[in-house]
Amino acid sequence: MLISEWLKNEKHLVEAVENGEDALDRLRFYKYDCVILDWMLPALSGIEVCKMYRSTGGTTPILLLTAKKHVDEKEQGLDAGADDYLTKPFEMKELSARIRALLRRPQAFSGSILHVGNLMLEPNSFRVTRNGEDVALLPKEFALLEFLMRHPNQVFSAEALLDRVWSSDSEASPETIRTYIKRLRKKIDVDGQPSVLSTVHGVGYKLDSPQATPSA
Repeated sequence: MLISEWLKNEKHLVEAVENGEDALDRLRFYKYDCVILDWMLPALSGIEVCKMYRSTGGTTPILLLTAKKHVDEKEQGLDAGADDYLTKPFEMKELSARIRALLRRPQAFSGSILHVGNLMLEPNSFRVTRNGEDVALLPKEFALLEFLMRHPNQVFSAEALLDRVWSSDSEASPETIRTYIKRLRKKIDVDGQPSVLSTVHGVGYKLDSPQATPSA
């Protein structure tokens, strides 16, 4: 396989499978630093593998490869739990850059349990609760919320959030941040109460926490 050989030449340790069922089996029993999924895998599609893996709590970064280029199809891939999206045809050097970006995820994002208001976030178990009830978040929603909970009451521009939470090689844009903020509000806000996620017009976004002191 061309991609496998390229990545091996880039000094990556590579395991390749030819269908979605085998991919899901590997993900159930082995731990990987990064996963590359083709949308059109036989048996189970890459989208199905991604959804099923995320539904079991899998947090390994996933790069989705596909020939589908429409925005709604990209959204479908990201909603399934993919962290990044690369459309065919692509240059192998771009593939390498995307992988490096996913592998550069800040290690500081793992750590102790975070509490802000009625929200609790457990980085190591990929769990969020609101008033004690579990909240199901996609990986990027989780990463965005975690970053904001680690920096309560601080305003971040969309560009800053892209730089800190999204990979620098991603196709994400400031509109992506707006979309994810809206999704988070729907999932973590309480009806009839002000949102904990504030928009500072012309500046950016912040997570409000009256009892918290902003991080240095």
